[in-house]
Amino acid sequence: MRAALWFLALFGIAVAMALFAGNNQGTVTLFWPPYRIDLSLNMVLLLLVGGFVVLHAALQALAALFDMPHHARRWRLQQKERAMHGALLDAMTHLLSGRFVRASKAAEAALAQEQSLSASAHYGAAGPQLRTLAHLVAADGAHALQDRSRRDEHLRQALEETALRQNAQTQELHEGAQLRSARWMLDDRDASGALARLEELPQGASRRTIALRTRLKAARLAGQTLVALETARLLAKHRAFSTAAAQSIVRGLAAELLNSAHDPAQLQQVWQQLDPAERQMPELALQAAHRLSQLGGDDAHARHWLLPVWERMVSLPDSLPEHLQQKLVEALENSMESLDAPWLARIESAQQANPRNARLEYLAGVACLKRQLWGKAQQLLTQASQHLEAGPLQRNAWRALALLAERRGDEPAAAAAWRNAALCP
Repeated sequence: MRAALWFLALFGIAVAMALFAGNNQGTVTLFWPPYRIDLSLNMVLLLLVGGFVVLHAALQALAALFDMPHHARRWRLQQKERAMHGALLDAMTHLLSGRFVRASKAAEAALAQEQSLSASAHYGAAGPQLRTLAHLVAADGAHALQDRSRRDEHLRQALEETALRQNAQTQELHEGAQLRSARWMLDDRDASGALARLEELPQGASRRTIALRTRLKAARLAGQTLVALETARLLAKHRAFSTAAAQSIVRGLAAELLNSAHDPAQLQQVWQQLDPAERQMPELALQAAHRLSQLGGDDAHARHWLLPVWERMVSLPDSLPEHLQQKLVEALENSMESLDAPWLARIESAQQANPRNARLEYLAGVACLKRQLWGKAQQLLTQASQHLEAGPLQRNAWRALALLAERRGDEPAAAAAWRNAALCP
């Protein structure tokens, strides 16, 4: 379509010229005494057009001639830029492939090329970014080679290049250099240095996933369990881990924090620092109750912490693993001396609602034994000993039956119970 329009335009111009020039009788006369020159108007127009074309071509040729030094300088600048970019690409390629010596040499070659280019007035504004990247690649290679002095020197120069943070790119490079240095310090087992470097980051950058992962590792290495727990919570919110992995990490850190308490008051303070969802975890509630018992704390607080676990076991027995059910029964048994009336009512109603649950039978039997209800305790413990799995609870049930038999004066029954208790693993 465009070619057809061009042809139509050319035909129109040719027709116009033919109409104008074919019947043009105009004459141009030049007087140059004593001469007189007569020229047709068509010839004059052709000479003017031809002269304009020749003059324009001559001017273009002169401009090209005078621009040759500029083009030569630009060509040399382009060659140096290409060499610099090629050296930087080679450095990054060698770094990824594990050739750290070659990566460092290529990065330093890129820096040398950039230094020679920086004196040129026609050099672009991307110099600080290229220098920073080259310094970081060289520092990364030096870190892999355990050359800490050269690594720190390149890192210092990279941070100086982006210290002004003139635009978004230099800001990102500065934060990237800080994150990279924090990971290097973590590799050197310098947890305090890594945490200090992470503290220098802006608030937005410090909440990125890579920064939080580095902070988690550094906090755990430094023994700052509370900081590590808070960081793990943020990572879980950012979905940096799977749901199961996040729960496992948070649970482990919370358990470690509970174990670090040295008195009941500190343990209660730690318990209040946990999130409500964490306090609902059966493992953490059992761990807190066990630690409180070790520190000689109030059993009422331990039972209050265990109440959600108890309600979960009673309402949904299959939702709580058997080993946790056993730990819960053992924890309640240890606090049986100070068991209050509401808890006795809970145990009795749970046993009556689940008469086939051997653990509830055992717990109800121990409660009756502590309240000197010998007959009911005998009945419940006998039933529980027949259905409990071999383990601590069954052994304790046989021991309680042996003591009851001795109280009645039934020596054969007591001997049989002691024998069964001894046979339990």
